[in-house]
Amino acid sequence: MTHSAASFVDALAGIRLDNVFNPYTDLCSLYDKPDAASRRRRNLELSLTAAIEFEVRTVWVARDLGYRGGRRTGLALTDEPHLDAYSALFHGLPVQKATKGPVMGERTANTIWRMLSRLTQPVFLWNVFPLHPHEPDDPMSNRCHTARERDTCADFLHAVIDILKPTQILAIGGDAHKAVANMGIESVQVRHPSYGGQNVFIRQIEEAYALPTETQPDLFTQPAA
Repeated sequence: MTHSAASFVDALAGIRLDNVFNPYTDLCSLYDKPDAASRRRRNLELSLTAAIEFEVRTVWVARDLGYRGGRRTGLALTDEPHLDAYSALFHGLPVQKATKGPVMGERTANTIWRMLSRLTQPVFLWNVFPLHPHEPDDPMSNRCHTARERDTCADFLHAVIDILKPTQILAIGGDAHKAVANMGIESVQVRHPSYGGQNVFIRQIEEAYALPTETQPDLFTQPAA
């Protein structure tokens, strides 16, 4: 695989697997605009190009794209309500919404972007399996990718690392950390923010980036008059 952003995206768009939605080629008949796949390809190409130009040295890696997030945007760990935040992270990147109708949010993306908004440096977001695996006959579902699917797309994570040469790789969740390790890549595991892991994830990101501890308001203490 060549390492330009355009060739990277073109290669990814060419992957075809059963029970897998490729957002860079496939169209959803329910939600996508007619040019949705090309919009998502452009979103990813712009993102990777910007990461190269800004010399981004931190990569966050999750497991796979979800149907409420990356399936719609083409961007890992990013749902439609946070496209503007994604743009701001890369100083005005012109990413676009690819679907019709109202925006759709994702709980994991909300916590991820809550923390990214506190950083002073861009981060490149990626997935071990960079497509959306779903259950048979249920495209609006999420499932864990298989080992065969991961092997099919392993070159893309290696290419991201070769291109960006990150000094820090954070694996979000145990599944992502195990998969990354199986691919021979070292990473630091942080808790996935779903299923009760939100507070642990927040504390771990604060520690990793030396951020001040986020304090929650005390509902029993009233401000002085």
